[in-house]
Order: sequence, then C-alpha cells, then structure tokens
Amino acid sequence: MAGTNGWAPTDEQREVSFEDFADELVVLPDHTTDDTDSGWGERASTNDDRLLSDRPPHWD
Repeated sequence: MAGTNGWAPTDEQREVSFEDFADELVVLPDHTTDDTDSGWGERASTNDDRLLSDRPPHWD
C-alpha cells in the first residue's frame, strides 16, 4: 500500500522485484583472487596427480 505521497510508508510494505535481472545480479563472486595460488604470490600448481595416485586401496 502506498502512502499519500505515493511511497510505501514502511520498508515491510515496499515491493521489490528482482525477476527482471536476477540472473545478472552477482552479490558475491564464486572465487576471489585470494582463492588462487597467484593471489598469494605463488605459482599455479595442481595436486591432482598426487591425490589420484594416493587413493586408498578400498577405492579400487
């Protein structure tokens, strides 16, 4: 309901729709630069090969 001046009198009564741009709205990124090795000043490296070779025997 709108007040006499056309504005909602309280925040609880204000209607906000994000349907038009909800897919484009990014509140927080999935990853920050601190999540990467280069963000910490290190070279990019992967640990996948070691982890795959160190699989427990019961996983085979």
